[in-house]
Amino acid sequence: MRFFVALLALSALLSAAPARATRFSGIYLYQLCDMDEQGKEKMAGGHTACQAYIAGVIDYHAVLQSMKIAPRVDICIPREVTSAQLHATVLKYLQKNHQHDDFTAAPAVTMALYEVYPCK
Repeated sequence: MRFFVALLALSALLSAAPARATRFSGIYLYQLCDMDEQGKEKMAGGHTACQAYIAGVIDYHAVLQSMKIAPRVDICIPREVTSAQLHATVLKYLQKNHQHDDFTAAPAVTMALYEVYPCK
C-alpha cells in the first residue's frame, strides 16, 4: 500500500506544471504596504507581507556585506530602527517613484533605504 501511495505522490509531482519563481513588482509591493489615513493596512495581511519582503531584502544585503561583495548602493540601518519605520520609508519612496511599478521591487526597497540609511 505504501508503494502505491508513494507512486501516486511521485506521479502528481512529475505531472505538475513547472514551478515559476514569484517576484514582487514595485506596484504589488506598494499595494501590500499601502495604508489608509488612520495608518491601517488597505490589504488584509499587507503590512506583514510588506515588512517581511523588506526584511528579506535587508537580510540579503547583509549577506552580501558579510561576504564583502555589497553593491555600490550600500545601506546601513541602525539596530534601533523598527520594521514599521522601514515600512513607512519604503511606502513613501514607492508613492513618489513610479518608475519601479513594473519591475522587481527589491531594487526599489534598496533605493528607498539608501536615501535614508546610506553607509557612511
